[in-house]
Amino acid sequence: MSSGKKPPLIWVNVLLFLVSFMLAVIVAPWYGYEFGYSAEHWIWLGITYSFCNLSITAGYHRLWSHKTYEAHWSLRVLFAIGGAFALQNSAIHWSSDHRVHHKHVDNNDKDPYSAKRGFWYSHIGWMLRQYNQESYADYSNCRDLQKDKIVMWQHKHYLALVLATNIGIPLLLGVIYQDIIGMLLMVGIVRLVLSHHSTFFINSLAHIWGSQPYTDKNTARDNAVLAVFTFGEGYHNYHHIFENDYRNGIYWWQYDPTKWLIKSCAWLGLAHKLRVTPKVKIEKAKAKKVLTTATKNIKMLPNASQLNEALNAEFESFVSKLSDYYELKKQLVEAKKSDLAKKYEHSVLLIRYQQLKQELENQRRSWNSLVAQYV
Repeated sequence: MSSGKKPPLIWVNVLLFLVSFMLAVIVAPWYGYEFGYSAEHWIWLGITYSFCNLSITAGYHRLWSHKTYEAHWSLRVLFAIGGAFALQNSAIHWSSDHRVHHKHVDNNDKDPYSAKRGFWYSHIGWMLRQYNQESYADYSNCRDLQKDKIVMWQHKHYLALVLATNIGIPLLLGVIYQDIIGMLLMVGIVRLVLSHHSTFFINSLAHIWGSQPYTDKNTARDNAVLAVFTFGEGYHNYHHIFENDYRNGIYWWQYDPTKWLIKSCAWLGLAHKLRVTPKVKIEKAKAKKVLTTATKNIKMLPNASQLNEALNAEFESFVSKLSDYYELKKQLVEAKKSDLAKKYEHSVLLIRYQQLKQELENQRRSWNSLVAQYV
């Protein structure tokens, strides 16, 4: 991959992306201008686009690639069909590539869509040439998925599912609403192009544009704007450090419909064993990132050594207080659940918890006040 000679083009992919894009940006608008699109066209575009993208984000990505939760067979069937509709290869192939990406992120020789090779390459270029031909069908990193009958069913019948969804669904809607060409353009082509590029933005833009509140050890970024177009996948810096969390947007105000879908499915009994990163780990990661940034920024100051010592001492105090607080909080929750817990012991824990919570807030203010000067 690192050699100067480019591998051969994959003409099927080149033609697919080129023709679909041209139809979406030229023919679809022309048809709309000449004949018009009714509300049904736009509604079904929204429904099918959402179905495809959520099948990728909740199915291909968070369920199968990262095993962040377990899903009922009916939900897995829906995701398998939606993934074929999205035309992004089979679930096992997609997951295999994605696991390699996380294992070797930003490594130009191993990451299949390394952002360090540029926007074009990470967005779409990696799929236009035979860059990974030698390992194309190597699914040894997905032995767990090979035990999933639905995943293997989809892989075996992928082409048939692609044709049935990408041609059959728009045709059926065209017959129902008496506009076959309009539905083929909107639900078939425009939906496909939107689905493709909104997903591809995670490999490209989400590694270029945004903030890095949790880690700077890779190019992944958090971006609230991208989250809107990618059904919550825009909080990519968080995802790359805590990839086994079923959430990408961890706060209530962060737009992550994929998280809400998974949680809703859990309430309905269709999803279970949702994996969540402990809050103490998240806070420690953020504090460590701030420390790293501050350390870099004070390097050239005349009193850098003393400042660095003070920063590290404050960081250690803050992290220690965090650990104590969350450990006591865990004990308090366990004491509430235990039938054997005495009221007195619970009261003592509660008092200590309130004290430690105030101490942590004081320590957090002290830490934030110190690092605010250098980040």
